Amino acid sequence: MNAAVRKPKSVAVAPKPAGKTAARQAPKVSAKAPARDVAKAPATARASGKARKPDLPEAQAVPLPVETVVDAVRPAYWDEACADLMKRDRILRKMIPTYGPAHLVSRGDPFITLARSIVGQQISVKAAQSVWERLVTLCPRVTPAQFLKAGTEQLAGCGLSKRKAEYITDLADHFKAGTVHVKEWAGMDDEAVIAELTQIRGIGRWTAEMFLMFNLMRPNVLPLDDVGLINAISANYFSGEPVTRSEAREVAANWEPWRTVATWYMWRSLDPLPVTY
Repeated sequence: MNAAVRKPKSVAVAPKPAGKTAARQAPKVSAKAPARDVAKAPATARASGKARKPDLPEAQAVPLPVETVVDAVRPAYWDEACADLMKRDRILRKMIPTYGPAHLVSRGDPFITLARSIVGQQISVKAAQSVWERLVTLCPRVTPAQFLKAGTEQLAGCGLSKRKAEYITDLADHFKAGTVHVKEWAGMDDEAVIAELTQIRGIGRWTAEMFLMFNLMRPNVLPLDDVGLINAISANYFSGEPVTRSEAREVAANWEPWRTVATWYMWRSLDPLPVTY
């Protein structure tokens, strides 16, 4: 069907609020998620038993499984966002109450969030968790200095590919050298943070968007390169028909300024188990 005339089956028409809040299943962890990115890092894949080429898109990275995050804080905007979305979107009006008090969780440590995202590239969720646990055994404080001291050879010995070990070492070097403005990210707009993060090897736009959502907890992120989100929009708004990025963006226009929250619930509609970085 022509994208210009096709309409989602249930987009609410109530007006959006004036003004916007300043602007990752995570992509879902089932076999459908996540999708492609055009960034420079390698792709991830679900475990398929087939070898992958080393330079596929980074957005196929998968988040590690949900775990208890100490002192997890409910985002300050979450309840307001849910109430607003339920008023303006008939799909979310039914969906949001289904998941009760569940909400987006931030780990709070920028280095760990980004390191975990790199670990998850190209391997299954289970394998990624296993590798991460070995890395934590090797570097129990999980600091950039510890990873640099361990070096790429020992990091690779934990089950990382040589390329991923280099990516994490490069990430650690950026943090230790202060070439990324970690303390300033909270005050930078979304695109400025993305621009800085994507200068680091192994981090493309999708990973940067996951960082905005899961670490900085920005309320209005729309990761259009995430296949979990696209699949969820297809299933919930287009009766399972294929959806273009343009159509997904049109649906998401009704979610502003809470696209992060709506995306999180879209992921949940495909995989009820939340994930965290």
